[in-house]
Amino acid sequence: MKNLIKRPAYLNELIENKDVDLIKIITGIRRCGKSSLMELFHQHLLETGIDKTRIIHMNLESLKYNELSDYLSFYNYVSDKIDNTGKTYLLFDELQVVSEWEKAIESFRVDYDVDIYITGSNAYLLSTELATLLSGRYVEIKMLPLSFSEFLDFYNFDDKTGLEERFIYYLKFGGMPVLHEYNFNELRINQALEGIYSTVILKDILQKHNQSDQLALNKIAHFLSSNIGSITSPNKIGNILSSEGNIDKEKNKNIAGKTVDKYISMLNNAYIFYRVGRYDVKGKQLLKTLDKNYIVDMGFRNMLLGYRDADRGHILENIVFLELIRRHYRVYIGKIGDTEVDFLAEKPNEKLYIQVTESLTSPKTRERELRPLLNINDNYEKIILTTDRNFITSENGIKIINVIDWLIDE
Repeated sequence: MKNLIKRPAYLNELIENKDVDLIKIITGIRRCGKSSLMELFHQHLLETGIDKTRIIHMNLESLKYNELSDYLSFYNYVSDKIDNTGKTYLLFDELQVVSEWEKAIESFRVDYDVDIYITGSNAYLLSTELATLLSGRYVEIKMLPLSFSEFLDFYNFDDKTGLEERFIYYLKFGGMPVLHEYNFNELRINQALEGIYSTVILKDILQKHNQSDQLALNKIAHFLSSNIGSITSPNKIGNILSSEGNIDKEKNKNIAGKTVDKYISMLNNAYIFYRVGRYDVKGKQLLKTLDKNYIVDMGFRNMLLGYRDADRGHILENIVFLELIRRHYRVYIGKIGDTEVDFLAEKPNEKLYIQVTESLTSPKTRERELRPLLNINDNYEKIILTTDRNFITSENGIKIINVIDWLIDE
């Protein structure tokens, strides 16, 4: 068996949910490590004494299962392999290729003593129909590319390569696990990322939405990549793209805001971008307009646009957003009067307010970053993350933390 990337945080989530009467659904962009995680869990089951005859592990994108394209043939095939004398573990990769697969999954739950694990590369896996059918009987494990901590463990750096230099590699190449094979060869890495991106666009989006305009979709992906951390107005994006003449004039004389919004949703559903809503901190309500979008991995952004070191502030903001998601926070953009805090991050018994900036050395920047946090009157933790390293670690009760230290302090 190939060497598998150890992803202990995700593996522990699966282990903690083992034998719990919930379907375990692992979601995330293609090639972020879901299948490897399933292999690691398979190994764990064997190592803890589960007989191999009680593990049914299938990758539904393999041609060997080509005939199992609908839920009935899939159900019959698997049912024939289930041993009725004890618990069977069902591990299914890329299950979205089986039409109406959720009917088969629910039937397995009802008919047999099974523990079910599923991976999928688009959010239609958790569509309204599925949520209704399974009605709370599943737990979602959201998988992302490598965190910076995992990146450090995964690559064999020369001892002379300092932490800041390693972080620059991470900013430039991102954390898609497949990149390990190319040892930071920029050309090969970009080719690999382009292949993954094209597969996501063609298989996870256009195959499901075959009337969509691929050119428009790609232009919107480029626009969002170029404007991470900026407020996203679909109408404004449509006007900009139309005025630039980027859209096929025969198909779209003008690209409407509702079309842009639909295409952004497709990119969100394929886990290329994550949409983040805005929350009015004082009014305590979620706002319905002017969301932001963050990309799933900086490698894709740099593949699409070229590496732009000058845009470091927004890149850091994107990386902090992804880390908050990894740490199981629910994340919003915080609105406080006429100011905004980059992130309001919540868990059931915890709340954080976070500003992200490349540097606080400029008095003007310092005032701008502190002002929204000083306007918040509650006692929850307030943090500024920056690349600076100096002796000032707090100001007016607001913590100032080096972003690299924060990323590796899990």
